[in-house]
Amino acid sequence: MVAIGAVILNRVEDDSFPSTIEEVIFQPNQFCSVKDGQFHLEPSRLAYDAAFRAIMGNDPTNGCLFFYNPQIATAVWSFQRPVEAVIGNHRFTK
Repeated sequence: MVAIGAVILNRVEDDSFPSTIEEVIFQPNQFCSVKDGQFHLEPSRLAYDAAFRAIMGNDPTNGCLFFYNPQIATAVWSFQRPVEAVIGNHRFTK
């Protein structure tokens, strides 16, 4: 969860993406958890802790802007980027 929060914050800082957390999260077709409604579930204490850690600068992705799960990803472009970090089932890329 910290890594996903870090990706969002990295995007906010990158000129290629919107400049606020809300705009990054709700940018069309970026996060499946927004598209499928998971985003609107009540956050757990673990989710709040992860968000806090990301906001405090914890970035286990080392500046990545993208992530995907290779077991379920369908976007061909995601497999063409060099993987910078592997965390759980996710691959993180710049």
